[in-house]
Amino acid sequence: MSLRPLFVTQVYEASLASGPGFAAFNAGLADACRMLAAEDQAGRAWCREHGYRGYTSYGSLADLPHRMPEFAELKRHLDRHALLYAKALNFDLARKPRLDSLWVNILKPGGGHSGHIHPHAFLSGTVYVEVPDGASALKLEDPRLPMMMARPGVHADAPDAEKPFVYLAPQAGTVLMWESWLRHEVPPNAAKSERVSVSFNYA
Repeated sequence: MSLRPLFVTQVYEASLASGPGFAAFNAGLADACRMLAAEDQAGRAWCREHGYRGYTSYGSLADLPHRMPEFAELKRHLDRHALLYAKALNFDLARKPRLDSLWVNILKPGGGHSGHIHPHAFLSGTVYVEVPDGASALKLEDPRLPMMMARPGVHADAPDAEKPFVYLAPQAGTVLMWESWLRHEVPPNAAKSERVSVSFNYA
């Protein structure tokens, strides 16, 4: 007997932490994120309106790589990883993946982000800046879940590829990327301090 894996969902994982100058780069990126949280009045208003526990620039700022050098440097890193991921997926592209949007997320204790997808893009992801002990993992949902009907549950020790949900626990510098149709969420932050990340879309 043999099993043939089909329609595989490939999630990309890498780290910036092993690169030269990472500590200084990451500290500067954290400072830039917090400066935006302090000064972006439109972003804070968007968070209040949408019940976001913390700060995100998602609804207010669309030009971070042009606005601040820390995000321009981050874009250079992400462009390289997006191209590697697209090649690994065997995408037939007429051009390199292009950064479409990039935004800051600062989740206070208790803050989270319910399940969602990223329309109008084909690659999405997050780079993690500060991940304190107890901070939320990224929860990924099996895209077949709505069609499973009477499928039995799986054993607790089943491999990740067979589970309906997979939790990925990042560290500072972790880069996670997935295809934009993959539903995912951030459970409530159980840490005692803020969880800082930068999310992005490529189109």
